[in-house]
Amino acid sequence: MGRESALLHNSPLVQGPVKKCSWGPWRGSSAKADFSIATSLRLTGPDFMRVAVLQTDSTHRVLLGELVKRLGHTCLVFGDGLVLSKALSRSTVDMLILDWHSTGLCGLDLLNSVRSSFGERVPVLFVSADGAEHNIVRALTAGADDFLVHPVRAAEFGARVEALLRRAYPAQTSTSMEVGCYRFDSRQQTVTVRGKPVQLSGTQFRLAMLFFSNVGRVLSRDHIFAMVWGREFRETTRTIDSHVSRLRLALEIEPVNQFRLQPVYKSGYRLLHLYGDEDATEPVHTPDEIAA
Repeated sequence: MGRESALLHNSPLVQGPVKKCSWGPWRGSSAKADFSIATSLRLTGPDFMRVAVLQTDSTHRVLLGELVKRLGHTCLVFGDGLVLSKALSRSTVDMLILDWHSTGLCGLDLLNSVRSSFGERVPVLFVSADGAEHNIVRALTAGADDFLVHPVRAAEFGARVEALLRRAYPAQTSTSMEVGCYRFDSRQQTVTVRGKPVQLSGTQFRLAMLFFSNVGRVLSRDHIFAMVWGREFRETTRTIDSHVSRLRLALEIEPVNQFRLQPVYKSGYRLLHLYGDEDATEPVHTPDEIAA
């Protein structure tokens, strides 16, 4: 495992109970009250998400990381923009919280890279000590979704994060989902392919729902493990490869059904919807190539 990959997998996940703040703008009882308000927002917010936080100042990293965790999400914290940029080529996140001034790679360059690679879907929130109006305008014009200036108010920060996640990943009000010839019922945990019921285990069903809810999106192994098994990636690549292979066979995920479950080199997997011959001829990397 390379240095950047190790930094990604070992980056501090904000877990466990949040302690009473003894620093910064949230010192003392007011911090406790703000954290409680931020936590209550989680009741109506999006499901478990992975959020990457880039902050040059270590105090700001801890503060924002604690708040993101308090909202019920996993938080990967970075102090260097270049390390985050390299991590994004290997891992999947649902939201980015960036600093305007950061070492390694500045926030604006990161934003441009994210928008170029992932489009507009991934929400990007800037939180910076630099509140200069022209920088805020530059960030929003370049595609940032919001901009906050330190010191941030905990409840407002939480509300803005949840609002951006809800907008990017709207909750499905129906218990059923239909994608091409596949129909899923999340309440009964059943799936049919061209009207024919297919028996899946609980793990297989969660894995299928994850892929079919993210058609066209590259999902890294650590993201898949966190979403399907509820833990960070700690096992061999063969574990997930075997589950994916069995799922591909069970659901007949193949061009005849206009889908292909494609391994992505040194990253994870992507479910492709094949609309034409151009998509069908896209090169595929084998699990052996991925593990290399």
